[in-house]
Amino acid sequence: PWRERPIEESLALFDQMRQGRVDEGKATLRMKMDHKNENFNMFDLIAYRIKFTEHPHAGNKWCIYPSYDYTHCIVDALENISHSLCTLEFESRRASYYWLLEVLGTYKPLVWEYSRLNITNTVMSKRKLNQLVTANYVNGWDDPRLLTLSGLRRRGATAKAINAFCREIGITRNENVIPMHKLEHHIRMDLDISSPRILAVLRPLRIVVANLPEDHCEEFDAKVFPGRTEQTYKVPFTRVCYIESTDFKEVDEKDFFGLAPGKSIMLRYAYPVTYKSHSKDASGRITEVVVDADLSPAGKKPPKGVMNWVAQPKPGQEPLRFEARVYDYLFTHDDPAAIEDWLADLAPESLQIIQGCYGSPQLAATKPGDQYQFERLGYFCVDPDSRPGQLVVNRTVTLKESASQKQVAGQKQVPSKPIK
Repeated sequence: PWRERPIEESLALFDQMRQGRVDEGKATLRMKMDHKNENFNMFDLIAYRIKFTEHPHAGNKWCIYPSYDYTHCIVDALENISHSLCTLEFESRRASYYWLLEVLGTYKPLVWEYSRLNITNTVMSKRKLNQLVTANYVNGWDDPRLLTLSGLRRRGATAKAINAFCREIGITRNENVIPMHKLEHHIRMDLDISSPRILAVLRPLRIVVANLPEDHCEEFDAKVFPGRTEQTYKVPFTRVCYIESTDFKEVDEKDFFGLAPGKSIMLRYAYPVTYKSHSKDASGRITEVVVDADLSPAGKKPPKGVMNWVAQPKPGQEPLRFEARVYDYLFTHDDPAAIEDWLADLAPESLQIIQGCYGSPQLAATKPGDQYQFERLGYFCVDPDSRPGQLVVNRTVTLKESASQKQVAGQKQVPSKPIK
Protein backbone atom coordinates (compact mmCIF):
# COMPACT_ATOMS: atom_id res chain seq x y z
CA PRO A 1 0.00 0.00 0.00
CA TRP A 2 2.97 2.38 0.42
CA ARG A 3 4.61 1.88 -2.98
CA GLU A 4 3.75 5.45 -4.07
CA ARG A 5 4.92 7.11 -0.85
CA PRO A 6 7.13 10.17 -1.67
CA ILE A 7 10.86 9.54 -1.60
CA GLU A 8 11.44 12.28 1.02
CA GLU A 9 8.94 10.65 3.38
CA SER A 10 10.53 7.23 2.91
CA LEU A 11 13.98 8.69 3.64
CA ALA A 12 12.70 10.34 6.80
CA LEU A 13 11.14 7.09 8.04
CA PHE A 14 14.31 5.20 7.21
CA ASP A 15 16.31 7.71 9.26
CA GLN A 16 13.98 7.11 12.19
CA MET A 17 14.59 3.36 11.81
CA ARG A 18 18.34 4.00 11.86
CA GLN A 19 18.06 6.12 14.99
CA GLY A 20 16.20 3.34 16.80
CA ARG A 21 12.95 5.31 17.07
CA VAL A 22 10.86 2.54 15.45
CA ASP A 23 10.14 -0.75 17.22
CA GLU A 24 11.54 -3.97 15.83
CA GLY A 25 9.09 -5.55 13.40
CA LYS A 26 7.08 -2.34 12.92
CA ALA A 27 8.77 -1.17 9.70
CA THR A 28 11.03 -2.35 6.89
CA LEU A 29 12.58 -0.62 3.90
CA ARG A 30 11.65 -2.41 0.68
CA MET A 31 12.92 -2.13 -2.86
CA LYS A 32 10.30 -0.93 -5.36
CA MET A 33 10.52 -3.79 -7.83
CA ASP A 34 7.80 -5.57 -9.87
CA HIS A 35 5.03 -6.95 -7.67
CA LYS A 36 3.20 -8.30 -10.74
CA ASN A 37 6.13 -10.40 -11.94
CA GLU A 38 5.69 -14.18 -12.21
CA ASN A 39 8.87 -14.59 -10.13
CA PHE A 40 8.01 -13.99 -6.46
CA ASN A 41 11.62 -12.88 -5.88
CA MET A 42 10.68 -9.67 -7.72
CA PHE A 43 7.91 -8.84 -5.19
CA ASP A 44 9.40 -5.70 -3.54
CA LEU A 45 12.02 -7.53 -1.48
CA ILE A 46 13.21 -6.20 1.89
CA ALA A 47 16.37 -4.10 1.78
CA TYR A 48 16.65 -3.18 5.49
CA ARG A 49 14.94 -4.39 8.66
CA ILE A 50 15.16 -3.37 12.32
CA LYS A 51 17.10 -5.65 14.64
CA PHE A 52 17.94 -4.56 18.20
CA THR A 53 20.72 -7.10 18.49
CA GLU A 54 24.35 -6.41 19.27
CA HIS A 55 26.57 -6.92 16.23
CA PRO A 56 29.76 -8.96 16.80
CA HIS A 57 31.88 -6.18 15.24
CA ALA A 58 29.84 -2.96 15.29
CA GLY A 59 28.34 -3.52 18.75
CA ASN A 60 25.17 -1.44 19.34
CA LYS A 61 26.08 1.26 16.84
CA TRP A 62 23.48 0.05 14.32
CA CYS A 63 19.96 -1.28 14.73
CA ILE A 64 19.14 -1.67 11.02
CA TYR A 65 20.60 -4.47 8.97
CA PRO A 66 20.52 -5.13 5.20
CA SER A 67 19.03 -8.31 3.75
CA TYR A 68 20.82 -10.95 1.72
CA ASP A 69 18.90 -9.99 -1.43
CA TYR A 70 20.06 -6.38 -1.09
CA THR A 71 23.71 -6.94 -0.16
CA HIS A 72 24.67 -10.01 -2.16
CA CYS A 73 24.77 -8.44 -5.61
CA ILE A 74 26.13 -5.08 -4.37
CA VAL A 75 29.07 -6.70 -2.56
CA ASP A 76 29.84 -8.85 -5.61
CA ALA A 77 29.87 -5.76 -7.82
CA LEU A 78 31.97 -3.68 -5.39
CA GLU A 79 34.52 -6.47 -5.11
CA ASN A 80 34.61 -6.74 -8.90
CA ILE A 81 34.30 -10.52 -8.92
CA SER A 82 34.01 -12.25 -12.28
CA HIS A 83 31.54 -15.02 -11.33
CA SER A 84 28.97 -15.32 -8.57
CA LEU A 85 28.58 -19.03 -7.84
CA CYS A 86 25.63 -20.37 -5.87
CA THR A 87 23.53 -23.50 -5.56
CA LEU A 88 20.38 -24.24 -7.54
CA GLU A 89 17.93 -23.09 -4.86
CA PHE A 90 19.10 -19.53 -5.57
CA GLU A 91 18.44 -19.74 -9.31
CA SER A 92 15.09 -17.92 -8.98
CA ARG A 93 16.94 -15.03 -7.29
CA ARG A 94 18.98 -14.27 -10.39
CA ALA A 95 16.28 -11.87 -11.64
CA SER A 96 16.38 -9.74 -8.46
CA TYR A 97 20.21 -9.91 -8.43
CA TYR A 98 20.47 -8.32 -11.88
CA TRP A 99 17.50 -5.98 -11.31
CA LEU A 100 19.22 -4.12 -8.48
CA LEU A 101 22.56 -3.86 -10.30
CA GLU A 102 20.71 -2.52 -13.35
CA VAL A 103 18.93 0.12 -11.24
CA LEU A 104 22.24 1.15 -9.64
CA GLY A 105 23.92 1.23 -13.04
CA THR A 106 26.91 -0.76 -11.83
CA TYR A 107 29.04 -3.70 -12.94
CA LYS A 108 27.25 -7.07 -13.26
CA PRO A 109 29.17 -10.28 -12.44
CA LEU A 110 28.21 -13.49 -14.21
CA VAL A 111 25.93 -15.71 -12.10
CA TRP A 112 26.29 -19.50 -12.25
CA GLU A 113 24.12 -21.97 -10.34
CA TYR A 114 25.06 -25.59 -9.68
CA SER A 115 23.77 -28.46 -7.54
CA ARG A 116 24.78 -28.47 -3.90
CA LEU A 117 27.25 -31.04 -2.60
CA ASN A 118 25.46 -33.84 -0.74
CA ILE A 119 27.44 -36.69 0.79
CA THR A 120 26.04 -39.89 2.24
CA ASN A 121 25.64 -40.46 5.98
CA THR A 122 25.94 -36.80 6.90
CA VAL A 123 24.21 -33.43 6.52
CA MET A 124 25.62 -30.37 4.76
CA SER A 125 22.89 -27.83 5.50
CA LYS A 126 24.11 -24.94 7.66
CA ARG A 127 20.84 -24.99 9.60
CA LYS A 128 21.12 -28.69 10.36
CA LEU A 129 24.81 -28.37 11.23
CA ASN A 130 24.00 -25.47 13.55
CA GLN A 131 21.34 -27.58 15.27
CA LEU A 132 23.79 -30.43 15.78
CA VAL A 133 26.32 -28.06 17.33
CA THR A 134 24.05 -25.87 19.48
CA ALA A 135 22.08 -28.86 20.83
CA ASN A 136 25.34 -30.66 21.70
CA TYR A 137 24.77 -33.67 19.48
CA VAL A 138 28.40 -33.12 18.43
CA ASN A 139 31.34 -31.43 20.13
CA GLY A 140 31.53 -28.11 18.32
CA TRP A 141 32.01 -26.96 14.75
CA ASP A 142 35.36 -28.75 14.55
CA ASP A 143 33.95 -32.11 15.63
CA PRO A 144 35.75 -34.61 13.35
CA ARG A 145 32.41 -36.24 12.45
CA LEU A 146 31.29 -33.07 10.66
CA LEU A 147 32.38 -32.24 7.11
CA THR A 148 33.18 -28.66 8.05
CA LEU A 149 36.68 -27.58 7.04
CA SER A 150 37.67 -27.30 10.71
CA GLY A 151 36.18 -30.74 11.41
CA LEU A 152 38.01 -32.32 8.48
CA ARG A 153 41.26 -30.62 9.50
CA ARG A 154 40.95 -31.89 13.08
CA ARG A 155 40.19 -35.38 11.86
CA GLY A 156 43.37 -35.33 9.78
CA ALA A 157 42.10 -34.84 6.23
CA THR A 158 44.53 -32.81 4.13
CA ALA A 159 43.77 -29.96 1.73
CA LYS A 160 45.34 -32.03 -1.06
CA ALA A 161 42.89 -34.90 -0.45
CA ILE A 162 39.86 -32.59 -0.29
CA ASN A 163 40.87 -30.84 -3.53
CA ALA A 164 41.40 -34.19 -5.27
CA PHE A 165 37.92 -35.29 -4.16
CA CYS A 166 36.38 -32.06 -5.50
CA ARG A 167 38.17 -32.46 -8.82
CA GLU A 168 36.86 -36.00 -9.21
CA ILE A 169 33.19 -35.26 -8.52
CA GLY A 170 33.24 -32.04 -10.58
CA ILE A 171 30.37 -29.55 -10.85
CA THR A 172 26.91 -30.45 -12.12
CA ARG A 173 23.36 -29.14 -12.18
CA ASN A 174 21.97 -32.59 -11.39
CA GLU A 175 20.85 -33.35 -7.84
CA ASN A 176 22.90 -36.22 -6.46
CA VAL A 177 24.38 -37.74 -3.30
CA ILE A 178 28.09 -38.59 -3.37
CA PRO A 179 29.14 -41.74 -1.47
CA MET A 180 31.28 -40.97 1.57
CA HIS A 181 33.78 -43.64 0.56
CA LYS A 182 34.87 -41.47 -2.40
CA LEU A 183 36.08 -38.79 0.00
CA GLU A 184 37.68 -41.42 2.23
CA HIS A 185 39.46 -42.90 -0.79
CA HIS A 186 41.23 -39.63 -1.56
CA ILE A 187 42.12 -39.09 2.11
CA ARG A 188 43.50 -42.63 2.29
CA MET A 189 45.51 -42.23 -0.93
CA ASP A 190 47.12 -39.01 0.28
CA LEU A 191 47.89 -40.26 3.79
CA ASP A 192 49.36 -43.49 2.42
CA ILE A 193 52.05 -41.40 0.74
CA SER A 194 52.76 -38.95 3.55
CA SER A 195 52.09 -40.74 6.86
CA PRO A 196 54.99 -42.49 8.60
CA ARG A 197 54.21 -45.96 9.95
CA ILE A 198 54.38 -46.76 13.64
CA LEU A 199 53.41 -49.66 15.90
CA ALA A 200 50.50 -49.23 18.32
CA VAL A 201 47.70 -51.28 19.88
CA LEU A 202 44.27 -49.89 20.72
CA ARG A 203 42.92 -52.72 22.92
CA PRO A 204 46.00 -54.29 24.51
CA LEU A 205 46.28 -57.95 25.52
CA ARG A 206 49.32 -58.83 27.62
CA ILE A 207 51.72 -61.34 26.08
CA VAL A 208 54.50 -62.94 28.15
CA VAL A 209 57.40 -64.53 26.25
CA ALA A 210 58.21 -67.39 28.61
CA ASN A 211 61.56 -68.38 27.12
CA LEU A 212 63.07 -64.92 27.64
CA PRO A 213 64.62 -63.79 30.93
CA GLU A 214 62.74 -61.15 32.89
CA ASP A 215 65.46 -58.55 32.29
CA HIS A 216 65.61 -59.17 28.54
CA CYS A 217 65.65 -55.98 26.45
CA GLU A 218 66.66 -55.55 22.81
CA GLU A 219 65.76 -53.28 19.90
CA PHE A 220 64.52 -53.97 16.41
CA ASP A 221 64.50 -51.73 13.34
CA ALA A 222 60.95 -50.97 12.16
CA LYS A 223 60.30 -49.43 8.74
CA VAL A 224 58.96 -45.88 8.51
CA PHE A 225 57.74 -46.44 4.93
CA PRO A 226 57.88 -50.21 4.31
CA GLY A 227 58.68 -51.13 0.72
CA ARG A 228 59.45 -47.52 -0.26
CA THR A 229 62.48 -46.37 1.74
CA GLU A 230 65.06 -47.88 4.05
CA GLN A 231 64.32 -45.33 6.79
CA THR A 232 63.82 -47.01 10.18
CA TYR A 233 63.02 -46.27 13.80
CA LYS A 234 63.91 -48.30 16.89
CA VAL A 235 61.32 -50.38 18.76
CA PRO A 236 62.15 -52.03 22.09
CA PHE A 237 61.37 -55.70 22.67
CA THR A 238 61.13 -57.16 26.19
CA ARG A 239 59.68 -60.21 27.87
CA VAL A 240 56.27 -58.50 28.17
CA CYS A 241 54.56 -57.06 25.11
CA TYR A 242 50.98 -56.36 24.00
CA ILE A 243 48.94 -57.30 20.94
CA GLU A 244 45.39 -56.42 19.94
CA SER A 245 42.90 -58.36 22.06
CA THR A 246 41.05 -59.26 18.85
CA ASP A 247 44.18 -61.03 17.58
CA PHE A 248 43.71 -63.92 20.05
CA LYS A 249 40.94 -66.52 20.11
CA GLU A 250 40.51 -69.41 22.50
CA VAL A 251 39.07 -71.48 19.67
CA ASP A 252 40.69 -71.15 16.26
CA GLU A 253 38.53 -70.32 13.25
CA LYS A 254 38.91 -70.63 9.52
CA ASP A 255 40.50 -67.53 7.94
CA PHE A 256 41.64 -66.29 11.37
CA PHE A 257 45.35 -65.49 11.17
CA GLY A 258 45.82 -64.39 14.77
CA LEU A 259 47.06 -66.31 17.79
CA ALA A 260 45.16 -69.35 19.10
CA PRO A 261 45.98 -72.62 20.89
CA GLY A 262 48.29 -74.68 18.70
CA LYS A 263 49.18 -71.71 16.45
CA SER A 264 52.06 -69.33 15.88
CA ILE A 265 52.13 -65.71 14.75
CA MET A 266 54.85 -63.33 13.65
CA LEU A 267 55.41 -60.22 15.73
CA ARG A 268 56.18 -57.69 13.01
CA TYR A 269 59.90 -56.84 12.78
CA ALA A 270 60.60 -59.21 15.73
CA TYR A 271 60.18 -62.96 16.39
CA PRO A 272 57.65 -65.69 15.61
CA VAL A 273 55.86 -66.72 18.80
CA THR A 274 53.87 -69.87 19.57
CA TYR A 275 50.94 -70.21 21.95
CA LYS A 276 51.65 -71.90 25.28
CA SER A 277 48.79 -70.99 27.67
CA HIS A 278 46.45 -68.19 28.69
CA SER A 279 44.76 -66.80 31.81
CA LYS A 280 41.35 -65.29 32.60
CA ASP A 281 39.97 -63.08 35.33
CA ALA A 282 36.88 -63.81 37.45
CA SER A 283 34.57 -62.46 34.74
CA GLY A 284 36.01 -64.78 32.10
CA ARG A 285 37.96 -62.05 30.27
CA ILE A 286 41.31 -63.14 28.88
CA THR A 287 44.02 -61.17 30.68
CA GLU A 288 47.28 -62.79 29.60
CA VAL A 289 48.69 -65.14 26.99
CA VAL A 290 51.98 -66.98 27.48
CA VAL A 291 54.05 -67.78 24.38
CA ASP A 292 57.46 -69.06 23.39
CA ALA A 293 59.53 -67.09 20.89
CA ASP A 294 61.58 -68.71 18.12
CA LEU A 295 64.83 -66.86 18.68
CA SER A 296 66.51 -68.38 15.61
CA PRO A 297 63.97 -67.98 12.81
CA ALA A 298 66.46 -67.61 9.97
CA GLY A 299 65.77 -69.99 7.09
CA LYS A 300 62.39 -71.10 8.48
CA LYS A 301 59.00 -70.42 6.93
CA PRO A 302 57.39 -67.57 8.90
CA PRO A 303 53.83 -67.83 10.24
CA LYS A 304 51.09 -66.51 7.96
CA GLY A 305 49.71 -64.07 10.53
CA VAL A 306 51.79 -60.94 11.14
CA MET A 307 50.64 -58.89 14.15
CA ASN A 308 51.23 -55.36 15.39
CA TRP A 309 52.53 -55.17 18.95
CA VAL A 310 54.03 -52.83 21.55
CA ALA A 311 56.48 -53.99 24.22
CA GLN A 312 57.43 -52.56 27.56
CA PRO A 313 60.23 -50.06 26.77
CA LYS A 314 62.17 -51.49 29.73
CA PRO A 315 61.37 -54.52 31.88
CA GLY A 316 58.54 -53.60 34.25
CA GLN A 317 57.92 -50.18 32.64
CA GLU A 318 54.50 -49.49 31.10
CA PRO A 319 54.48 -48.51 27.41
CA LEU A 320 53.42 -45.04 26.30
CA ARG A 321 49.66 -44.71 26.89
CA PHE A 322 47.26 -42.68 24.78
CA GLU A 323 43.57 -42.11 24.13
CA ALA A 324 42.15 -43.02 20.71
CA ARG A 325 38.97 -41.48 19.35
CA VAL A 326 37.59 -43.78 16.68
CA TYR A 327 35.12 -41.99 14.40
CA ASP A 328 32.54 -43.58 12.14
CA TYR A 329 29.62 -42.30 10.07
CA LEU A 330 27.49 -39.74 11.92
CA PHE A 331 24.21 -41.09 10.50
CA THR A 332 23.11 -44.64 9.74
CA HIS A 333 20.95 -43.67 6.73
CA ASP A 334 22.68 -42.75 3.47
CA ASP A 335 20.46 -39.64 3.06
CA PRO A 336 19.46 -38.45 6.54
CA ALA A 337 18.30 -35.07 5.20
CA ALA A 338 15.43 -36.89 3.48
CA ILE A 339 14.13 -38.25 6.80
CA GLU A 340 11.52 -36.16 8.61
CA ASP A 341 12.97 -36.96 12.05
CA TRP A 342 16.56 -36.81 10.86
CA LEU A 343 18.01 -36.49 14.36
CA ALA A 344 16.64 -39.94 15.17
CA ASP A 345 19.01 -41.32 12.53
CA LEU A 346 22.17 -40.35 14.42
CA ALA A 347 24.46 -43.36 14.72
CA PRO A 348 24.89 -44.35 18.39
CA GLU A 349 28.51 -45.46 17.84
CA SER A 350 29.76 -42.66 15.60
CA LEU A 351 32.42 -41.98 18.26
CA GLN A 352 34.19 -44.55 20.40
CA ILE A 353 36.69 -43.27 22.95
CA ILE A 354 39.28 -45.94 23.77
CA GLN A 355 41.42 -45.40 26.86
CA GLY A 356 44.59 -47.26 27.73
CA CYS A 357 46.00 -47.70 24.24
CA TYR A 358 49.73 -48.39 23.89
CA GLY A 359 52.16 -46.94 21.35
CA SER A 360 55.83 -46.93 20.42
CA PRO A 361 58.05 -44.48 22.35
CA GLN A 362 58.37 -42.19 19.30
CA LEU A 363 54.79 -41.00 19.85
CA ALA A 364 55.94 -39.08 22.93
CA ALA A 365 57.47 -36.42 20.66
CA THR A 366 54.34 -35.78 18.58
CA LYS A 367 52.45 -32.50 18.35
CA PRO A 368 48.84 -31.67 17.35
CA GLY A 369 48.28 -32.25 13.65
CA ASP A 370 50.96 -34.94 13.24
CA GLN A 371 49.72 -37.87 11.18
CA TYR A 372 50.64 -41.54 11.31
CA GLN A 373 49.60 -44.87 9.99
CA PHE A 374 49.22 -47.23 12.94
CA GLU A 375 50.13 -50.49 11.24
CA ARG A 376 47.08 -52.71 10.65
CA LEU A 377 44.83 -50.19 12.45
CA GLY A 378 44.36 -47.14 10.23
CA TYR A 379 45.47 -43.55 9.80
CA PHE A 380 45.51 -41.37 12.90
CA CYS A 381 46.07 -37.68 13.65
CA VAL A 382 47.19 -36.10 16.93
CA ASP A 383 44.30 -34.10 18.41
CA PRO A 384 44.64 -30.55 19.86
CA ASP A 385 43.28 -31.92 23.16
CA SER A 386 46.65 -33.61 23.70
CA ARG A 387 48.70 -32.47 26.69
CA PRO A 388 52.18 -33.46 27.93
CA GLY A 389 51.82 -37.04 29.08
CA GLN A 390 48.22 -37.21 27.80
CA LEU A 391 48.30 -38.03 24.10
CA VAL A 392 44.98 -38.02 22.20
CA VAL A 393 44.67 -39.24 18.61
CA ASN A 394 41.79 -39.26 16.14
CA ARG A 395 41.27 -42.01 13.60
CA THR A 396 41.16 -40.22 10.26
CA VAL A 397 40.22 -43.21 8.12
CA THR A 398 40.61 -46.98 8.07
CA LEU A 399 43.31 -48.69 6.02
CA LYS A 400 40.72 -49.85 3.52
CA GLU A 401 37.00 -49.55 2.99
CA SER A 402 35.18 -52.02 5.21
CA ALA A 403 32.36 -54.29 4.04
CA SER A 404 29.95 -52.57 6.44
CA GLN A 405 30.75 -49.16 4.95
CA LYS A 406 30.12 -50.50 1.45
CA GLN A 407 26.75 -51.75 2.64
CA VAL A 408 25.87 -48.39 4.22
CA ALA A 409 26.83 -46.57 1.03
CA GLY A 410 24.59 -48.77 -1.05
CA GLN A 411 21.38 -49.09 0.92
CA LYS A 412 19.19 -47.25 3.39
CA GLN A 413 19.53 -48.28 7.01
CA VAL A 414 16.96 -48.44 9.79
CA PRO A 415 17.15 -45.18 11.79
CA SER A 416 18.68 -45.52 15.26
CA LYS A 417 18.27 -43.52 18.45
CA PRO A 418 19.95 -40.10 18.68
CA ILE A 419 23.07 -39.57 20.76
CA LYS A 420 23.90 -36.52 22.79
